[in-house]
Amino acid sequence: MIMKNIVVNLFIAMLLSPVFLFGGTKGEPKKRKTVVSIVGEKFFINSKPTFQGREWKGYKIEGLLPNSRMVQGIFDDENPETVKNWFYPDTKKWDADRNTQEFIDNMPVWKAYGLLSFTINLQGGSPYGYSNKQPWINSAIDKNGNLKPQFMARLERILDRADELGMVVMLGVYYFGQDENIKDENAIKLGIKNTVEWVLNKQYTNVMLEVCNESNDELYDFEILRMKRVHELISFAKSITLNNQRMLVSTSFAGKVMPTDSVIAVADYILLHGNGVAPPCKVTEFVNSVRSAKTYKPKPIVFNEDDHFEFEKPWNNFVAATSAYASWGYFDFRKPNDDFSVGFQSVPVDWSINSPRKKGFFNLLKEISGE
Repeated sequence: MIMKNIVVNLFIAMLLSPVFLFGGTKGEPKKRKTVVSIVGEKFFINSKPTFQGREWKGYKIEGLLPNSRMVQGIFDDENPETVKNWFYPDTKKWDADRNTQEFIDNMPVWKAYGLLSFTINLQGGSPYGYSNKQPWINSAIDKNGNLKPQFMARLERILDRADELGMVVMLGVYYFGQDENIKDENAIKLGIKNTVEWVLNKQYTNVMLEVCNESNDELYDFEILRMKRVHELISFAKSITLNNQRMLVSTSFAGKVMPTDSVIAVADYILLHGNGVAPPCKVTEFVNSVRSAKTYKPKPIVFNEDDHFEFEKPWNNFVAATSAYASWGYFDFRKPNDDFSVGFQSVPVDWSINSPRKKGFFNLLKEISGE
């Protein structure tokens, strides 16, 4: 009887202990595995340049950050009128948790091919690839600039897995067509502040920030998200620190749109889009134009969206960007007559590598990266 009481008391004590309740002693810092940093034009992971010493066909690969646009990893639609558009073909219903879990399940597969990074957005992207109107409501930020717990819980699962795998996440915040769900500029800035503080408080060291997607787009409701003022938002995000740590911050521009001198000056890395940039020689010209800008100083140049493929050809946008020492990002969505397996942006998403375009990208990535 005495022994039984001792066991019961020990079990109760264990249940009430901070270690059991929270997975570690209260206040104990998270043990993160992946740290991204920038030295000149190179990306470093855990103090080593990516693909250290790697060359491919005479092109330097060391320091590059090949990536893919995976913006719908935490997607959900709060508009009951449009959520039916995203039903899975097998269950005939939408499931946000299934979407995130299948994303996580496929992350090790992407990494095995050499994918070091992906872009995920708090306001997603068009589920149709491109859209003039967006009646759906897909935003991890409420109208006042506060973060929605359900969305952030899904994001945390993805970021935790990326940290375990040694992957870098480009975390986008605002997307045109969804920013209209935020009430004013103060709420826009609060959304940035809350996002950065959330990342820093979670002690993620593998996450970089993209304040908004294609800031040149006049579809944004707020001037601070447009190209004339977006540098202010970048500087604001960079000013937010915790224990002397801050995030690496940038914004993207649409294909063929040159970043402003103000953005080139303040961004930690330069984000470009390759949509509409063709033939591939135009990609190298685009990169060279950025490096020739009067405010440019050595920093990485990254395409984190390009809807050109032709991976079977020796000269395509991926190869062209690599030849100019710029990281390249794959952007794929379902087109008319494409089946469910196609595209990483069309909801519901099949996150596996089982369409010809996906296989073409990942096989070329594997060859270039040497993974």
